[in-house]
Amino acid sequence: MKYQSLEINHFNHDTFHLQAAGKVFYIDPYKLEPNQVVPADYLFITHEHFDHCSLEDIKKIAGQQTAVVSAVQCQEILNDINVKEKIFVSPGQILELDDVKVEAVPAYNLDKWRSAGVPFHPQDEDKVGFVLTIDQLRIYHAGDTDNIPEMSRLKDIDVAFLPVSGTYVMTAMEAAEACAIIKPKMVVPMHYGSVVGSQADAERFARAVRGAEVAII
Repeated sequence: MKYQSLEINHFNHDTFHLQAAGKVFYIDPYKLEPNQVVPADYLFITHEHFDHCSLEDIKKIAGQQTAVVSAVQCQEILNDINVKEKIFVSPGQILELDDVKVEAVPAYNLDKWRSAGVPFHPQDEDKVGFVLTIDQLRIYHAGDTDNIPEMSRLKDIDVAFLPVSGTYVMTAMEAAEACAIIKPKMVVPMHYGSVVGSQADAERFARAVRGAEVAII
């Protein structure tokens, strides 16, 4: 689909392929099909879990032309890939890569538990989401997160990609509440249909959202 100058493809789970300003962007590539593989100019990885930092899929798209920006937990996984540059970030860091602005933002759980008192995505592990400014558009990929207080600091978001499946991330209703806080112009649900969740979660989210255009892609 097209949003102004931005071409948006949601391939699987949390995987997005974006094109704008003559550049190719991937976020959290996972289970890429052959027709979804294009050499990446920029690759963003939110955290180290297998369905986000998939070395098999990263190798399909990353090469000498690729700048990789990743959460710090992925450093060992990405140690041997041969790319233009690798930058490991924590929440709060801001980068300028040519004409792309990259803001690493927090992503963590409040009430999704691996075991008693142990969340799937602990705040102190510094997993991230990203706010990317591409061709004057601000795109927010939330990563694996709940509706956390830091979302209220996000401003002027044009397009938001929000997880909706529950279990490890926000439920559809929690994501709709987060959308009301973030106030993007357009929102795309993610994190369903593969590891956990279904199309029904995306549709439940779409029905609950107010004040933003919803695109299920």
